[in-house]
Amino acid sequence: MQGSLISPPLHLATVSLGSNLGDRLAYLDGAVRSLLEDRRNRLRRISSVYETEPYGVKDQEWFFNRVIQVETSLGVRAFFRNLQKIESSYHRVRARKWGPRTLDLDLLFFDDLILDEPDLRLPHPGVPQRRFVLEPLCEIDPGLIHPLLGRTMQDLLADLQDDSRVIRRPERSSRP
Repeated sequence: MQGSLISPPLHLATVSLGSNLGDRLAYLDGAVRSLLEDRRNRLRRISSVYETEPYGVKDQEWFFNRVIQVETSLGVRAFFRNLQKIESSYHRVRARKWGPRTLDLDLLFFDDLILDEPDLRLPHPGVPQRRFVLEPLCEIDPGLIHPLLGRTMQDLLADLQDDSRVIRRPERSSRP
């Protein structure tokens, strides 16, 4: 009897990308390309690039941010480790909370998984308070429901108290 090929289940990972050091746009594009080099990952959606005020620590350069959704057959831990490896490959230094960085990759959602571990909390706890996450996320998936709050991203953005500036950049960048 021949064995049948069974495809592993696909998960939807939502990731926020940010950079405020060096060639910010190249770092964002490179991170997406790096993630997609793994054939177990497939890009589903990608937002425009947004130029955003720094969050938390204001005395630093503005960020470029975007949000992507990736279909993956990896489990949550393997996917998260890949994000950390990509950050490291761009010489990410964690010198100060909310400080400058070449690349920041935050796993926002992994399907509707709820996880609370020392190194990984899902959904990412900052989503409801951060305009630099919600604006690009609403561009690509406004109806995504927050698994803890039971509210859409569009509703969270409408009720957001964060008045920081977020500027959608013209589409001049290449999409990986």
